[in-house]
Amino acid sequence: MSQKPNILFIMSDDHASHAIGCYGSRINETPQLDRIAREGMRFDNCFCTNSICAPSRATILTGQYNHINGVMTLRDDLDGRRTTFPKLLQQAGYQTAIIGKWHLGHGGNSDPTGFDYWNVLPEQGVYTNPEFIEMGENRQYSGYVTEVITDMSLQWIQQRDKNKPFMLMCHHKAPHRPWQPAPKYADLYEDVLIPEPDTFDDDYSNRASAAGAARMRIDRDLQKKDVKADPPEGLTPQQLKSWKYQRYIKDYLRCVASIDESVGMLLDLLDEEGIADNTIVVYTSDQGFFLGDHGWFDKRFMYEESLRMPLLIRYPQEIQAGSICTDMVLNLDFASSFLDAAGVPVPEEMQGSSIRPIWNGETPEDWRTSMYYRYWMHLSGHYIYAHYGIRTHQYKLIYYYADALGTSGSIDEPKPPEWELFDLERDPCEMSNVYHDPEYREIAARLTDELHALQLEAQDKPYLERERA
Repeated sequence: MSQKPNILFIMSDDHASHAIGCYGSRINETPQLDRIAREGMRFDNCFCTNSICAPSRATILTGQYNHINGVMTLRDDLDGRRTTFPKLLQQAGYQTAIIGKWHLGHGGNSDPTGFDYWNVLPEQGVYTNPEFIEMGENRQYSGYVTEVITDMSLQWIQQRDKNKPFMLMCHHKAPHRPWQPAPKYADLYEDVLIPEPDTFDDDYSNRASAAGAARMRIDRDLQKKDVKADPPEGLTPQQLKSWKYQRYIKDYLRCVASIDESVGMLLDLLDEEGIADNTIVVYTSDQGFFLGDHGWFDKRFMYEESLRMPLLIRYPQEIQAGSICTDMVLNLDFASSFLDAAGVPVPEEMQGSSIRPIWNGETPEDWRTSMYYRYWMHLSGHYIYAHYGIRTHQYKLIYYYADALGTSGSIDEPKPPEWELFDLERDPCEMSNVYHDPEYREIAARLTDELHALQLEAQDKPYLERERA
């Protein structure tokens, strides 16, 4: 029997796929991330089921939707007694570790479980001289957080028991707000004008009111702590918006440069250890991010830039180098996939499907052609309305049910329910809501039925009384 594969799972925070070279980035280069794609598979349709940090991380660990695993918002902690894929790999003889961002609670039943070693940032963590919680004990480290996490990850791999397979989760804080770059990259892009997105000056017309209400606009909602300087005097409103964008996006991309460097160091170590061929290397982010798209920063919406996750996987024993997957893959699938690759039975309670057949070039005939999304945090943070929806390969239907119950348990201002429908072939930038267009009446009805079927399959509950009102 061949040796079980090692698993190196590298995840950043808020790294949009359109800021990665192999995904066609117009704004930066990422040679080390591109190497994973060149030597493995690039997934072009990987999506999250809830575009916010803690819920996505909980879904990745448990293989369950958030209403099942209990982490629906940023304020919900993961119950460490739940079944997770690291716990099952550990029971199957794997050495397991998590280093970096956790963001699923601390103390009680919320510290990481299923790991032989864990050393994680408290809450969001900081960029410079970060504090970590190592196996329950607080420790301070000197340096830049991406480099600290990388060094710890390299050391753990080097010191592992080489007679056992390993699974390491290397979780970076970057490039999360407030986008503070490492000193070595502080001047990167200094003399470069980063192109603005095509939808930079979106006026949110012909959309549900949720788009116009969102408080994450480059021109209005970026703060001094984000742009780190006072603007020059005498700028017009449009000039000021462009100035803020340049300040924001350059620091974001400088943070990404450190991530890319880290990935290269980890790949080089696998080569040095002679284990690259038997190691599944995964790079992803907990969700997407708006990089000035629609005039926004942040995520949360079901719009493409937020919904889409980068996913690059290299596994020379099974994945053909340079291959591209257009099948629909979810963060819900990660847990089942890693267990399948390790030869560990997948529990029935996990709701995702293994993508191992896909990376072997054999898409199952019954593979999904649509996916279910739900964002719960109504009016919290950036004032995004609660919503759920369905995405197929051609269409996206979103229902803003605008639940009156806020995440703090208080009653927030309810909003009238609204629908959005986008034809992604005709309108890939999602600028025109065609829900009320007679041409799309039958499509909207069909998608609504399919949405309810997906909710039933996911064991979630729709707001039927409002949908039919």
